[in-house]
Amino acid sequence: MNKYSISVSMENEDIRVDKLIAESCSELTRSAVQKLIENGNVFVNGRIVTKNYRSKINDIVEFEIPKPVVLEAVPQNIPVDILYEDDDLLIVNKPKGMVVHPAAGNPDGTLVNALMYHCEGKLSSINGVIRPGIVHRIDKMTSGLLIVCKNDVSHNFIAEQIKAHSFTREYYAVNCGHFKTHEGIINAPIGRDKTDRKKMCVTEINSKEAVTRFAVLEEFNNYALTKFTLETGRTHQIRVHSAYVGHPVLGDDVYGKPFKGIDGQCLHAKKIGFIHPATKEYMEFDSDLPDYFMRILNKIK
Repeated sequence: MNKYSISVSMENEDIRVDKLIAESCSELTRSAVQKLIENGNVFVNGRIVTKNYRSKINDIVEFEIPKPVVLEAVPQNIPVDILYEDDDLLIVNKPKGMVVHPAAGNPDGTLVNALMYHCEGKLSSINGVIRPGIVHRIDKMTSGLLIVCKNDVSHNFIAEQIKAHSFTREYYAVNCGHFKTHEGIINAPIGRDKTDRKKMCVTEINSKEAVTRFAVLEEFNNYALTKFTLETGRTHQIRVHSAYVGHPVLGDDVYGKPFKGIDGQCLHAKKIGFIHPATKEYMEFDSDLPDYFMRILNKIK
């Protein structure tokens, strides 16, 4: 564990301690500093403080950065819903609440751990030991279809389709409010939020093109069942674009507001389509809306 110290002078007094540390230590983002504070690794004059503490002259701010944990994906016998499987790939229906691959805070119990057990380790290696077989991802609290590749040839073939925007990805969501038009295109670049590095936002700064098509399928009192089709695949794209046009996904506590009776956003990856790497034929898979999604629809009708 590496230890650091900052002496507060007139130049850096009356600054929130999380901002003070982030500006003084280039290797840490503000959200990373806040995590250190939550874990009790930040001290002012020998005492643990909250992120809201504002620096005072002669304060001694000390913080510790734990050494990074080396993650390793191991096979785990976890049930997984497989819609299709052959020698090159699988189509998996991921449940809401399951993380796709190991990461800080989620070292195991992920879809990758389950797939390593099911496939006996026979997964593509292009994305490394933590993300074997994973070509594209969906959020932990998003349910639905993913394609998983068993070898590097199929991985590269599918990845090229995603890059060329010829890979079909269709989502269903419950959105808040009524759309002014029942179908359209949201074309707004997405990049990392400057104030919260865990979030994405619509921005022209250090961003990438993001295009989402939408079609309202049904309207309720103050909600809409909406179909989204991705032309690009940016992190949190549907959630960010929905919030940007004033209709956040129901239950999205990051880009909208929590909703009683649902944990996380009401968003389901319903359909995927692609050219198979071996047969070169187009394949398409559709999944039923999961139970949690149907419960929400019945509740708001």
